[in-house]
Amino acid sequence: MKLLVDENLPPRIVHELADLFPDSIHVSEAGLGSSPDVTIWDFAKANHFAFLTKDKDFANLSIAKGAPPKVILLQTGNCSTGEVIRMIRNNAVRFSDFDVDSKRSLLVLR
Repeated sequence: MKLLVDENLPPRIVHELADLFPDSIHVSEAGLGSSPDVTIWDFAKANHFAFLTKDKDFANLSIAKGAPPKVILLQTGNCSTGEVIRMIRNNAVRFSDFDVDSKRSLLVLR
């Protein structure tokens, strides 16, 4: 699974998780900073990314449109980047299961 990390998350996440999610990028690396949601959605879909975000709008798109792309919604509240990275690492098996499950388009992590 490769991730497209939303602009509401720090770019550092991509580099810190490169061992688990190679070929992942931050939206800013793709030139998509401040782009409309549908533009980011279309990019993720066309380039076979799962989308990692804290933005519930993408969860709604996932429910309405289905996958691809798959959406991982982080409902962490205010926490450090390190805590977000630990949460993702601690749920790596869930990410893997989610990636191969053709019936699911949304994964919510709390």
